[in-house]
Amino acid sequence: MSELRKANIPEATYFVTLTVVGWIDVFTRREYCDEIVKNLAYCQQKKGLEVFEYVIMPSHLHLICRRNEGVLSELLRDFKSYTAKRLLGLIQENEQESRKEWLMYMFHFFANRYAQNAEYMFWQKTNHPIELYSNKVIQQKVDYIHQNPVKAGIVTEPWYYLFSSACAESPLKVSNL
Repeated sequence: MSELRKANIPEATYFVTLTVVGWIDVFTRREYCDEIVKNLAYCQQKKGLEVFEYVIMPSHLHLICRRNEGVLSELLRDFKSYTAKRLLGLIQENEQESRKEWLMYMFHFFANRYAQNAEYMFWQKTNHPIELYSNKVIQQKVDYIHQNPVKAGIVTEPWYYLFSSACAESPLKVSNL
């Protein structure tokens, strides 16, 4: 991957997007969102991740974040690897998952397109990192994150969407920018 597309400036703040392959809507079930939140919280506690804003949409998540020590791109690589394994396992074990066969077929299909993947591929390769270098750019990205579920027609106001930093009851605690 090009060095221009990596979050590799230590302690810089980035807007990143983690997208499921094929833009597949996976995060429509609470247990899959809870897994993402649990793993982000772990990275906050153990890996020096600071999350300032976030939203988990059905097929992707956006973060405004930085890593206090080390390179953010390495943390995101490890996060994606671990969460892919966990989410694939949750999907396979979920008796309520009506799309299980189709989901696993699609994750296998996308893995076949890349030689380095084993049997399944969950996340797209890039994180689309954008370094946030001014207050104007930061505010634009904050607004984008908060408005994402509104523009998608999921909620009428940003603070109604549970898996967003705009919601006071959000299960993921965020830091102040």
